[in-house]
Amino acid sequence: MHPSSLIVIPCLNEAAHIGALLHQLRPAAGRLGASIVVADGGSTDGTRTIVEEIAGKDPRVILLHNERRLQSAAINLAVARYGEGADYLIRIDAHGGYPPDYCDRLVEEALATGADSVVVSMLTSGSGTVQKAAAAAQNSKLGTGGSKHRHLSAGEWVDHGHHALMRISAFTAVGGYDETFSHNEDAELDYRLRQAGYRIWISGKTQMVYYPRSSLKGLYFQYLGYGRGRARNVLKHRMIPKIRQMVPLLVFPVVLLAAFSFVHWLAAVPLLLWASVCLGYGVWTAISQRKPDIALAGISAMVMHFGWSVGFWLQLLGPRSQRGAA
Repeated sequence: MHPSSLIVIPCLNEAAHIGALLHQLRPAAGRLGASIVVADGGSTDGTRTIVEEIAGKDPRVILLHNERRLQSAAINLAVARYGEGADYLIRIDAHGGYPPDYCDRLVEEALATGADSVVVSMLTSGSGTVQKAAAAAQNSKLGTGGSKHRHLSAGEWVDHGHHALMRISAFTAVGGYDETFSHNEDAELDYRLRQAGYRIWISGKTQMVYYPRSSLKGLYFQYLGYGRGRARNVLKHRMIPKIRQMVPLLVFPVVLLAAFSFVHWLAAVPLLLWASVCLGYGVWTAISQRKPDIALAGISAMVMHFGWSVGFWLQLLGPRSQRGAA
């Protein structure tokens, strides 16, 4: 007997994407005997109307109101309401692209490996100038520090990756997502899964495409949240950041140090070195790939580094009353 699955899409104001995404997922839901739960956080752009129209034609599609708005809360609520009897939870991000056989491959690998969680590589793509530059930065070691799920994998056991499929029994056994996390909730859950003895496999057969923020301001605030989330993980689990995370931690202190360059010019040297590496990388990438429109990748990387570093330090050094909120 084929294992059953629950497909969950947490979303907020995704009218531009949700219709096409549901159209793509419905055949897979039919093959897997799955329900598709769209957990909406209170969209005001017509997302709910689109989902309701599709749900009226297909009983496998369910619209669920997520009062807490957070993705972590959306998935927990969907599993609590509709997860009974299902073997696997499949998490789909509304702002992403997926191969037609994405869900099928996830289930196949879960069965073949015995993994409790199957994560995927997340490749980034963009259409506008800023989005393309952000995508180039996020696909690079400069932007991500060599994180395994940011690059294509041949399939291996890992500590963390972009969440795709999870055994519901494992998900509920560790308590699901921590709903106090607005960012980095996936890494926090992966830590608890590993501590409980569950195993995580990164797929070598499928992956997803993520579409980054289309403005530098949006990119900054996104990475500010990521930095806060990582600091919360450090505080909650007494974790030591990895080397690839420690390097961008230095960015905010380096920027602060540069403010004292009026005392001595050497205070600006670390900032100039960091900026030179990032900007040089962007130019080199554009030349080597013959894509002049990604020359701003270095600036995107700087925004990512700075936002992440600021978020981390604000969370780490902020008032105790605020350290529990990501």
